[in-house]
Amino acid sequence: MTSGEFEGWNTLDKRTLAVTALTMAGAAVGAAIPITAAIVGGGGRFWVVLAWVFAGGVVLVGGGVLADLFYWKGVRYRVTPDRLETAFTLIFRSRKSLQRERIRNVDLTANPLHRLFGVAVVTIGTGSHESGGQGRIKLNPVSRAEAERLRADLLRRAEIAETDVDAPLAELDLSWIRYAPMSFVTPTLGLAAGGGLMQISEWAGLQKGLIDWVIGLFRGIPLVAAILILLAIVMVVGLVGALGLWVEMWWNYRLDREPGGTLRVRRGLFTTRSISIEERRMRGIDLVEPLGNRISGAARVDAIATGMRQSDDKDKTDYHTLLPAVPVATANRVAAAVLREPVSPAEAVRLTGHPRAARGRLLRWWVGSVVVLLAIFAILGFLLTDVLLVIGAALGVVLLPASVLLALDAYRNLGHGITGRYLVGRHGTVRRSTFALERDGVIGWTVKQSIFQRRKGLLTVVATTAAGGGAYSVYDAGEEQGLLFAEESVPELLTPFLERA
Repeated sequence: MTSGEFEGWNTLDKRTLAVTALTMAGAAVGAAIPITAAIVGGGGRFWVVLAWVFAGGVVLVGGGVLADLFYWKGVRYRVTPDRLETAFTLIFRSRKSLQRERIRNVDLTANPLHRLFGVAVVTIGTGSHESGGQGRIKLNPVSRAEAERLRADLLRRAEIAETDVDAPLAELDLSWIRYAPMSFVTPTLGLAAGGGLMQISEWAGLQKGLIDWVIGLFRGIPLVAAILILLAIVMVVGLVGALGLWVEMWWNYRLDREPGGTLRVRRGLFTTRSISIEERRMRGIDLVEPLGNRISGAARVDAIATGMRQSDDKDKTDYHTLLPAVPVATANRVAAAVLREPVSPAEAVRLTGHPRAARGRLLRWWVGSVVVLLAIFAILGFLLTDVLLVIGAALGVVLLPASVLLALDAYRNLGHGITGRYLVGRHGTVRRSTFALERDGVIGWTVKQSIFQRRKGLLTVVATTAAGGGAYSVYDAGEEQGLLFAEESVPELLTPFLERA
């Protein structure tokens, strides 16, 4: 390939080298502190250790910058009337292209260093799930102005302006932060902080001293009280972490309907995100109520849309979330506005309940799961130590009544219905989900019936769609009830396979 062959192609922004240098320097410092502490704590000479660690940091930063320089010099991209194309031209050569008519999302992300240098990462996707990321191109990074130009151009939204004509569908209300601690994130973050503290103390050779110090603090305090105090500390730390995480994720949140028919979510404090969804790809919404949020009267809104980018192991962004946990009335109002409906389908229909046999099935599942857990503790207690027997007994006192309550709640939450253009289904207790799916978006039905369901006259009907998760289930409906729901939701799709009595 000659240099003239790439005339008119664009390069990535050269400021990526500065971003990489600072990123690698931060990683080097983060790794150097525990390594230095561990070696010095083991008897190593401080200045000798520091010199070796510094040399390693220089190699790490220099290697990272050289690798990024190699990448920057090799990558080219261009936008033609029909395609977005990228090419890599150093040592080995490759080209990749996406048809513009297949492009479904153009998402912009900028971490604090990107924002400092005025650049952003642009991820362009078709929404397909090919292996190896074949349906996605990432430009990392380009200037902020170029990123906005690409988003407008590739989504055919040349008329988009920074200041939208219409008022936003939703924007940040700081009172929503009260729902942040009402999730399993709070204890998880608290436990993670405790584990991190123990790991750091081990690196520094101070773990035994830390444990002795904690034991000394609680000397003379009854064991149960000490455990409760530790749990309270974990919850307080988790609370602070959950509030901080919420601020980072949802600061400057705004949901807009832009000219030309695009929903755009913008949010983030340190790392900013801009996620676009074409309205013509919307097939419904999912009103999600984790148990803690439901107790406090809150719910979040997820989009059910075709061509949505899915999160991967490296990127935990929820690309389908339109609205964080907010009061249920607000969630339904925003859902109605997103779908251009006068009332949210999730509250417009009175759901039909499921047979009592479903309640017995849920009770057996929940209580049975707890019994199996307690049996494991009992077996291990007889084989290893009586302490496990005590722990198992304590868990049984708490978990058995809780399992019954959760099973009864899960049964109350089962339901389905039809309203206008949408079929609606609800299920779950720890995470209750109420989905409203366009009937025209259903491309097939799957009917599932286990041997235990067959004995009780129950079945599960699954609406297959190209949008969202691809399948939305109505669990443990009566046999006739479930089949009639599927037939009425999408006439003629299931009818040829039904046998009339």
